[in-house]
Amino acid sequence: MTASDWRKALKQFKKKPAIRNKYIKHNKPKERTTGIAKKKCERCGRFGAMINKYGINLCRHCFREIAEEIGFKKYS
Repeated sequence: MTASDWRKALKQFKKKPAIRNKYIKHNKPKERTTGIAKKKCERCGRFGAMINKYGINLCRHCFREIAEEIGFKKYS
């Protein structure tokens, strides 16, 4: 299951709180502390090629698209 997919089954457990809590305990994706999945692009959700300097938190693709809008200049 993907991270966005595990919540879909919760609709089935509305009237069964004990089963619902057990399902959440065993199927909820854990919070990452290290690795590639910890840093995601805030705009598109990609994992690789992150620009975290100055608190931007964008992938290089999104950064190229909106760099001039947020005040960066292209020098070449």
